[in-house]
Amino acid sequence: MSDDPNISKPKRRSPGLFSRLRGNFLAGLIVVAPIALTLYLIWTVVGWIDGWVWPFIPQAYHPEELVNRLMGNPEDRIKVNVRGIGVVIFLIFTAVVGWVTKGFLGRSLLRVGENLVDRMPVVRSVYSGVKQIAETVFSQRDTSFDKACLVEYPRRGIWAIAFISTGAKGEIASGIPVDEPKVSVFLPTTPNPTSGFLLFVPKSDVIELDMTVEDAAKLVISAGLVYPNDKNPSEPPKLAAE
Repeated sequence: MSDDPNISKPKRRSPGLFSRLRGNFLAGLIVVAPIALTLYLIWTVVGWIDGWVWPFIPQAYHPEELVNRLMGNPEDRIKVNVRGIGVVIFLIFTAVVGWVTKGFLGRSLLRVGENLVDRMPVVRSVYSGVKQIAETVFSQRDTSFDKACLVEYPRRGIWAIAFISTGAKGEIASGIPVDEPKVSVFLPTTPNPTSGFLLFVPKSDVIELDMTVEDAAKLVISAGLVYPNDKNPSEPPKLAAE
């Protein structure tokens, strides 16, 4: 490069008004979009639960009926749409059912009901599957995924994120012709981690990761855009572009 002072260096053009507006809009969108989407999902779920609960409540006890009754049943009825009351009723009802089923009488009634369901061919299969899923998801026992890991899938040389669930047991462990401990791992799909594949692999073929299961799930859902902090995995994730 020439150091001749007579040669003027090109000046950097400052961004125009449209570029600044676009940058501000994108920066605001990054802040507003997650908040708006979260509020929308909460509002939708609450409305869905309300719509499912209210048909089981007698009409006389609906908020609109109670308010109009307190106001002396005016000719112009007062319209009341209070979201969330159905959710509160659902939570109280579920807690009461859980409290009852913990007792001897509740367990006995539950056992009788399940015996009746076991005699119904189609209902039995649906109930059994839903019950197993509910026990797995909502149980307070330590039945969640242990750690995030890497496994070679769908062939050697290609690595995928998976979650270690438990060690392989019983017929599965004895049927795999490998003379070492085997583990069961769940390999989720992108961007929907609720679907995936259950794999049984030798423990030596699994590379355990320091990142948490939550961070690994974010990495899968974001299709590789959101990475955990590589220097300190306990810190919040960061964008891959960073």
